[in-house]
Amino acid sequence: MRLTKAQYDEIVQFITKLRPTRQCMRLLKERFPCQSQSTLLSIFSQEYQKLTKRTHAKHHTQEAVEMYYTRYLNEVAKDSTTPILLALANEVEFSPALMARTVLERFLQDHDGLPPSKQILSGMLRDPSLIPDPVLANQVHLCTINDCCNGPLVDCIRHSIGHEHEVLLREKLKKHNLAFLDEDQLRVKGYDKTPDVILEVPVALDGHVIHWIESKASFGDETSHHMYLQDQFWSYWNRFGPGLVIYWYGFIEELDCNSERGILLKDEFPENLVTLKSCMAQNNDHGRNTKDCLSESNQETA
Repeated sequence: MRLTKAQYDEIVQFITKLRPTRQCMRLLKERFPCQSQSTLLSIFSQEYQKLTKRTHAKHHTQEAVEMYYTRYLNEVAKDSTTPILLALANEVEFSPALMARTVLERFLQDHDGLPPSKQILSGMLRDPSLIPDPVLANQVHLCTINDCCNGPLVDCIRHSIGHEHEVLLREKLKKHNLAFLDEDQLRVKGYDKTPDVILEVPVALDGHVIHWIESKASFGDETSHHMYLQDQFWSYWNRFGPGLVIYWYGFIEELDCNSERGILLKDEFPENLVTLKSCMAQNNDHGRNTKDCLSESNQETA
């Protein structure tokens, strides 16, 4: 789904008024009924991530950490059955999963006398039963399952969704009988940084030749797209030539401004691809050369 910059800004402005709870998606859908649920969720998640980055420093000062830990100890001594960490995270407008991580890290430092390794900390967040204190384990679990934008549960969901769309891309390519190499095959060949697929025989789309395709199971906003351009897309262009990026949950229309330079944006798998095989067939039927056929086909699909 393509959105104009004005439409996107309107959604973002509404999101700033919402608290990061699971109920916010119902409010978003009521306010923007014409937008898909997946698009709204992706935009909301991205905006919440931006907020988390902007406020990260103030929640990780020594004073803030000690205050959160002391509040937790005092409250849990009164009643260990209430969701203390979750309530505290909502009170200070901090991600519940990150609040759990902060307090758990401080607890383990007290418990073991040394700061825990990232591996141990991450393992306990993924599986709270590993936490030596059952009360804190329950508190961490409540934070994890109630955070819709951060934490190991959300990371697992994101990974699964990304993998699902990569599989969808490969299925679409096979359906169109297009030969390609995926990331695993390319790594075997020694490539260290690659798009999701490289087409063994290029295709044409909207008057442009496509050598590779990248799948993004997210919405393409300005921040993420410019980051991808710098870190990935231009690198792919330098190595493999022009390519296609599919933002499955949509993107801001105005960002599709690099097609003449060799990077096209779509919000679904394009059905109007022009293959070399189809051009050769037309060439045999009408006595034209392949270059002319490609040119004519591209003009028809543009």
